[in-house]
Amino acid sequence: MSGSGQLGGGLKLRVLLASSEVHPYSKTGGLADMTGALGRALARAGHQVGVVKPLFRGVRERFPELRRMDWRFDLPLGDRRVDAALWVHEPEPRLTVYFIGHDGYFDRTGLYNENGRDYADNGERFIFFSKCVVHLARYLPWRPEVVHVHDWQTALVALMVQHERRAGGWMDAPRTCLTIHNLAYQGYFPAWTYGLTNLPWTYFHPDCAEAYGQLNCLKAGIATADRLTTVSPRYAREILTEEFGEGLAWLLRRRQGQLRGILNGVDYEEWNTENNPHLPASYSVRDLRGKTVVKAGLLRELGLPEEVDVPLFGMVTRLAEQKGLDILLPALHEMLAARMRFVLLGSGEARYVEALEGLRARYPGKVGVRFGFDVGLAHRIEAGSDFYLMPSRFEPCGLNQMYSLRYGTVPIVRAVGGLDDTVVDARESVERANGIKFHEYSAGALAHAIRKALVLYEHPALLHRYRVNGMRMDFGWGRTAGEYEAVYREALAAPPLVWGG
Repeated sequence: MSGSGQLGGGLKLRVLLASSEVHPYSKTGGLADMTGALGRALARAGHQVGVVKPLFRGVRERFPELRRMDWRFDLPLGDRRVDAALWVHEPEPRLTVYFIGHDGYFDRTGLYNENGRDYADNGERFIFFSKCVVHLARYLPWRPEVVHVHDWQTALVALMVQHERRAGGWMDAPRTCLTIHNLAYQGYFPAWTYGLTNLPWTYFHPDCAEAYGQLNCLKAGIATADRLTTVSPRYAREILTEEFGEGLAWLLRRRQGQLRGILNGVDYEEWNTENNPHLPASYSVRDLRGKTVVKAGLLRELGLPEEVDVPLFGMVTRLAEQKGLDILLPALHEMLAARMRFVLLGSGEARYVEALEGLRARYPGKVGVRFGFDVGLAHRIEAGSDFYLMPSRFEPCGLNQMYSLRYGTVPIVRAVGGLDDTVVDARESVERANGIKFHEYSAGALAHAIRKALVLYEHPALLHRYRVNGMRMDFGWGRTAGEYEAVYREALAAPPLVWGG
């Protein structure tokens, strides 16, 4: 089986994707973007695709064309039975989105948490959701050949499918593929939660579902999925090391032969510099003048002086340690004395909100921050900034650096994960350079990279070349979906995994 990324070759596949969030129905981050775009790309290539997700609050109101199917789930959950409804949406040919409707579990203010606190029953919620996914995979009339699950919320599907194959008479069970979007989030729950799976306790073992006396959902999936992927090639290598392996490097090294890194794609229908409803002006690689109009509007929107000749650094991020806030804040305190401005849109930990408000107060007219989630402003920051900061401690893939490249905004990134895979520094290729990389995780290294950007800004012809190089990069979903298709075919061509724990 070839590892080619060519999409659509050979017999068409039947694939069921399972994810807790899918764009445009519900989203907290890149997981939703990836699953939504992958489903569309596979369907457009001619494959039959189903996507299954929870029916979260507000979806039916925003998508009134959803219809309820004559199908009810009645499934064991520990020592009781729980029922749920099935809703469907068919946004385009060969693509069906299935929604698991259970108001008690999913009709809530947040997807996973509320007021900064995770829901106490998250283990129960997503064990039940995983059971619904397996039930669909077994009984849908179109018989999926591959079930592709994402992160800890659906990782137990792989174990459940394997058990049904071995003990439940499901001889033609589909192959399973688990994509690890972020190894830091593993789905840890008390040991008693495992009983809700109704699986034999023989799987609650340090080589499978148990870790430090608790249920570890992601670990169970890593141990039992037929194929494993990450969202960038470098991250697939990094998680085999103790530094990035989050306690599971030993298990991932054991499964290394079935592990592959596939770089996420970008939906260029949305992230487009021309005729974009979120941007006040259009521009292109042939004519960048509209980018200055976007910059002026962004400065005005965030209450900063409209001096478009001052270099502007932007960031759209979760306010979390992973994203490099611990080195960003001291680096900015050092660098904002220079002729530059900084804008940020984000939400997350209160300590970072407080620190950013303090930064804005200390540098009035130089710092603009907005807290919360605003799709339009995110586009305008990506497009209106001159430089885009991503000083992540680790970054499985990262999408914002790819968005900024398409928008002609030069990314400044730490050389980890997908950031290293997508950004080209001048030290790697003077001709192809499109960004600035640094390696050491420190405020000093980030400040040095910002100084490089300020020098680059003083050389307009060179800055223009960086921008054009970035805008010409192609991270479209055709390539990415083709690589997933190759993984599916490899899994189907090989015997199913049998967990030997």
